[in-house]
Amino acid sequence: MHAKIAKNLGIFKPMINDVAYIGSYPSVTKIPSNAMPQYAFVGRSNVGKSSLINMLTDRKALARVSKQPGKTQMINLFAVDNAWCLVDLPGYGYAKQSKKMRNSWNKMVRNYLLGSNQLQLVFCLIDSNIPLQTNDLEFINWMGSNQVPFAIVYTKIDRVRKSKRPSQIPSIRRSLLEYWEKLPPEFQASAITKQGRDAILNYIADLSSAQMKK
Repeated sequence: MHAKIAKNLGIFKPMINDVAYIGSYPSVTKIPSNAMPQYAFVGRSNVGKSSLINMLTDRKALARVSKQPGKTQMINLFAVDNAWCLVDLPGYGYAKQSKKMRNSWNKMVRNYLLGSNQLQLVFCLIDSNIPLQTNDLEFINWMGSNQVPFAIVYTKIDRVRKSKRPSQIPSIRRSLLEYWEKLPPEFQASAITKQGRDAILNYIADLSSAQMKK
């Protein structure tokens, strides 16, 4: 199986034993080929992507966390238990970088998403604490138009006020459903409380297992 799963009190909980840095690449054509399925993480700058990746892998500094967004500038690959690849992609929408740099990152990410033969799924991160942003909607609609398989992860769920929780994500969902008949799988996550960790990793394990059976 593509993730080591331990049975605990009748509940399957994912355990990651080893995460190894493979490399950082400026384009999909530079990534060395291997048989491991790839699961990519992408989102608007400052959406909490690095914190989420560190939480999922139970590593404090696997992905760089900074108060200044835009730190991820290449396609970063990590081998998880030598079974699947976690792909950390540059964020989009970081206004403090030059337009030329933002366009370069955007082209790099989209070429990867369209050109990787090992890509199984993209986890598109959306900040649950704010309304749906235009660049989130544009990116999600682009993936849909290009038939890129993806799931949605609502990040920073712990920051949503309890009084707003019943309405915040449904509000984001309604904005998306103006363009979609049906949404892909959705997850709610917090790097602080670790909410969503088991659900996301078990989903990866299920997809990888199904892929192996083909």
